[in-house]
Amino acid sequence: MDGFILTGFTQSTDWGVVCYDLLGAIPNNIYKGQIEMGWLRDTFSEPGDDSIEVERIRYARAYIFDIIGGYLMPDLSRNLVHLRWLLKFIDFR
Repeated sequence: MDGFILTGFTQSTDWGVVCYDLLGAIPNNIYKGQIEMGWLRDTFSEPGDDSIEVERIRYARAYIFDIIGGYLMPDLSRNLVHLRWLLKFIDFR
């Protein structure tokens, strides 16, 4: 066999679309599929008693995402969380 052998797995994801679909907001900066934890905490404040269901769902997703990125699967800086964890919320019920 001549030439190079390509093995492995590649995936291209538009993270802005994923964030908008699941969180309703798009971060200003996405670094190699990661966002800043500070943006997540600043953008999603605790919903009030008069909030609609969509706001509560988005807050819950952001809160769980914060727990994953901050405590369960933090990066070395503890400042960034990879958006691949957000993909777990697509079929999350």
